[in-house]
Amino acid sequence: MSNIVAIVGRPNVGKSTLFNRLTESRDAIVKEVSGVTRDRLYGKGEWNGYQFSVIDTGGYATTKEDIFEGEIRKQVQIAIEEATVIVFMVDVMTGIGEMDQTVAQLLRKSKKPVLIAANKVDNTDRVGLSSEFYAFGLGEVFDLSAANGSGTGEILDELVKYFNKEDESVREEDSLPRIAIVGRPNVGKSSMVNALTGQERNIVTDISGTTRDSIHTRYKAFGFDFLLIDTAGIRKKAKVTEDIEYYSVLRSVRTIENADVCMFMIDAAEGIQKQDLSIFYMCEKNSKGVVVLVNKWDLIEKDQNTMLKFEANLREQLAPFNDVPIIFTSAIEKQRIHKALETAMQVYENRTRKIPTHELNEVMLEVIAQTPPPAMKGKYIRIKFVQQLPTHSPSFAFFCNLPQYLTDAYKRFLENRLRERFNFEGVPIRIFFRKK
Repeated sequence: MSNIVAIVGRPNVGKSTLFNRLTESRDAIVKEVSGVTRDRLYGKGEWNGYQFSVIDTGGYATTKEDIFEGEIRKQVQIAIEEATVIVFMVDVMTGIGEMDQTVAQLLRKSKKPVLIAANKVDNTDRVGLSSEFYAFGLGEVFDLSAANGSGTGEILDELVKYFNKEDESVREEDSLPRIAIVGRPNVGKSSMVNALTGQERNIVTDISGTTRDSIHTRYKAFGFDFLLIDTAGIRKKAKVTEDIEYYSVLRSVRTIENADVCMFMIDAAEGIQKQDLSIFYMCEKNSKGVVVLVNKWDLIEKDQNTMLKFEANLREQLAPFNDVPIIFTSAIEKQRIHKALETAMQVYENRTRKIPTHELNEVMLEVIAQTPPPAMKGKYIRIKFVQQLPTHSPSFAFFCNLPQYLTDAYKRFLENRLRERFNFEGVPIRIFFRKK
């Protein structure tokens, strides 16, 4: 059984600040504006030898003015269902409000253990203001300041009483493949996560920029087991107007850096744009496995050659790194979404493949003997030995007498031969020449 803590409450009481403190991270975007957090955001924490997961939720509100409010309420309810114990966060400066009462009523129905965190007790003058929250009838009230950390030790001591000592799921997740869905805003990334998981895991609207944080979901079905990460859409710097959105883009870039495989999604109707190529090169530069998903394919008028022409044009634009699988999907119609997962896991295997040194030398030294490097300035270059380097992505060292004279063209030739003889589809290859 997993140890899961859900932090719930009305908007702008400090839930994301507490999430960052419990997980010792800066994963949740924090700003003095209500409605910054929208989806459920997951992190990991540890206290007194207990490991646990923390869920940050959007602020629970009952108004219908905002298109996101109804979706946020759904996310909060799902988080409550998942949780082992719930931290109900309130603000001592504003006291009990109508929305606090609504959340309290929701928690009483849940029958889950609840701890009330009275936030913003930042100085001694505010101690004791929290006594009114006992009126909820939900149990113990803890004074704390999520901003400076005072009082968090006491609430953590109480939280761990509800935990199992060994939370296997937290340890397992550290070793799972990390597959991120990346792309421009509004290409269907969150819809794809929801289609794959079979639940409304992420909020989906037609408004670009709906997703703000990078959302982690453990996917364990049909023989797969990995972390699926939905990211905020990455825009051009000139179009990032809100500072909230700036941090969202920053999270997405960081997610690419921490992922193993990126499912790079583009809009079939719009084709590949300049900003798409920037994201693709970011994945390639960071040596991540790449699967290209052409989403919204159900909206395209097709004949028997449409797919072939689209793929040929796409590979031309992705050159020189165009040895990537391309899958035409529809998240709404659930077309080829499981093929996308199978391909992503195959690319993960390709990225982690280790070739025995003897096999690598047998194959590549024969290739080099048949097509030796061109002589430079009257000097002949002799490559004597090849070795795969112990890196996270495929990297190879070719040991020779004059590494400084080997050209980029010959490097590309060696890369192409490596791809022909061994399966590295979807994975950037790094080649280094070293002096023997």
